[in-house]
Amino acid sequence: MPHHLKDFLQFLKLNRNASAHTVRAYGSDLTQFLGCVARGADVKVGDLDPARLDRQAIRAFMAELHRERQSRATAARKLAAVRTFLRYLRRERIIADNPGALVATPKREVRMPAHLSEDEVTALIAAASDQTPLGRRDRAILELFYASGLRVSELAGLDLEDVNLGAKMTRVLGKGGKERIIPFNSSTAKAIRAYLSDRDRIIRSRASAGPAEAGRHVRAQPLFINYRGGRLTVRSIGRLVRRYVAASSARMGISPHALRHSFATHLLERGADLRAIQELLGHARLSTTQRYTHVSTAQLLEVYRKAHPRA
Repeated sequence: MPHHLKDFLQFLKLNRNASAHTVRAYGSDLTQFLGCVARGADVKVGDLDPARLDRQAIRAFMAELHRERQSRATAARKLAAVRTFLRYLRRERIIADNPGALVATPKREVRMPAHLSEDEVTALIAAASDQTPLGRRDRAILELFYASGLRVSELAGLDLEDVNLGAKMTRVLGKGGKERIIPFNSSTAKAIRAYLSDRDRIIRSRASAGPAEAGRHVRAQPLFINYRGGRLTVRSIGRLVRRYVAASSARMGISPHALRHSFATHLLERGADLRAIQELLGHARLSTTQRYTHVSTAQLLEVYRKAHPRA
């Protein structure tokens, strides 16, 4: 089985153009599944017969996830990985059928992600001072986050050449290698311009350290950098956002993803079409966008009063 799993992960990478993160996630979920089946059969994973990957084995795996108190969303994701793997094995004629289709997907809880009001977003961005190089960089990050609704990984992956300040547009490489063009506003363009002069000074100072350093920065031109001139990581940006949330006294639990949700929610509340929001967020399915956005009770009441003949 480890050999089949390795071939499947290569198939995802080469034929499905899956990202390294996606391949790692599939590998982790399927390793856990095969380990569960092997324990139930009292054999080593390497000796596991593909015929053992039946409906009973999948249900035993789902029961194990339930005992471990995994969320329904996590269980559904792992089940989706198992189904994809089993379809691959059937296509390769390693198993006769796909028992994954016989196991129901756990019903997901409907939970609204945390988001900020428009006033809270204004306070959050203002918490980053424009009087220091670090503050100017952080303000540019917060402005771009809220103006574009990017995923944190997409923002961290931006290069200089991806941003057109004159046109107020940025090119983003999203999930599955899909490229999209996202507009941003004038305040974001102003914040990025203010930061770029600081960025240039950091790059010049690092380039003067030696030829090796200079060559490294010629090859990679990240938009947002740390004090050493390297690309800011997803984790660093997450810490940055949480620090400014605390400084602005906004509600706790606000992450970069919550800023993305705020972006979508505020567009929806101001009348943006859900299909347009889907394109901006880079979602493959409209149903995903509907989970990221919601309409407040006050807005529903206002729409009702305006639209119902007897309201």
